Amino acid sequence: MEALQIITSNGNRRFGYLQEQVETVQVLHESPNKKVNHFIEANTNEVDLQHLKTDCVVPVFSKDNEVTISHQNFIETVWEAANTFFSGESIDNPDIRVSHIVKGRIPEAIHKPVNQLLESDKTMYYERMMFCFEVPTIYETIEGNTLISIGGVRAYNHENLYSKKGTERFKVFIGFKNQVCCNMCISTDGYKSELKVMNISDLYTAVLKMFNTYNPAKHIHLMQTFKDSHLTEHQFCQLLGKMRLYQCLPQGYQKRLPRMLMTDTQINNVAKSYISDETFGSFSNELSMWKLYNLLTGANKSSYIDSFLDRSLNATEIANGINQALHGNPEYSWFID
Repeated sequence: MEALQIITSNGNRRFGYLQEQVETVQVLHESPNKKVNHFIEANTNEVDLQHLKTDCVVPVFSKDNEVTISHQNFIETVWEAANTFFSGESIDNPDIRVSHIVKGRIPEAIHKPVNQLLESDKTMYYERMMFCFEVPTIYETIEGNTLISIGGVRAYNHENLYSKKGTERFKVFIGFKNQVCCNMCISTDGYKSELKVMNISDLYTAVLKMFNTYNPAKHIHLMQTFKDSHLTEHQFCQLLGKMRLYQCLPQGYQKRLPRMLMTDTQINNVAKSYISDETFGSFSNELSMWKLYNLLTGANKSSYIDSFLDRSLNATEIANGINQALHGNPEYSWFID
């Protein structure tokens, strides 16, 4: 089996190995500690694991009444896989964000007027949920500490709940989070954009496989190279203009270019942060690719949960592509020419 080398806080190297499929998943217990700086903030609310367990119902597939994998089971499964793979490391409890609440009623309250409903008459669940937790004993310093981060996204709007139970879709990732601002740094080998599984055991095994294929040393090296390249203010303005223009290009022309998923509002936020952000702004100065990368991932915090990870990965692709264009690679040269 292949080994994954990771650099821990004490400078030693640890090795994680792909584990055999297990039938049971250990329960994660909630901690009272709360964070104030979140990896995603707009359009979401913070909840804890206990709220998901006690206050939310679990949707079913309507044609056979088979239960879906719940948000809390998803979180606990990934957390347990991380504890298995990174055995001996310290692993934090998850930061959980939700959106798009779906409200309902118990059968006995179907005919009650809204103003007469009791709390016990109501049901609810969240259509979209994202969670993230850190491994604080594994980090690398790149102009501010970056921590190993693990998490996932569940969006019931991507499931056909009106059918019989089939494979269920999840997004999972492992990468680094900038401790200065909690921006997510995701690479291709640390992200599964559509993980399809039938049950918790399949999910556990698939997450372990992703951990095993992720190369943190390669990811760290990529981010470190961003410190050594710089955009002039003219090139940065050219980049912003081309990113705005990208959305309006004819479809055939756009397909010949690398993908760019950021919205106009997010591009505007990049421009504003370039001028005013205390950590990553560089108004009237050259802009390092590391700062550009964090301007992109910072603007991504306004995304909805179900598009957040795809755009986070795209921020890595754009930053890396522009960095290579500065050294003669033609693929992304259109954005700064």
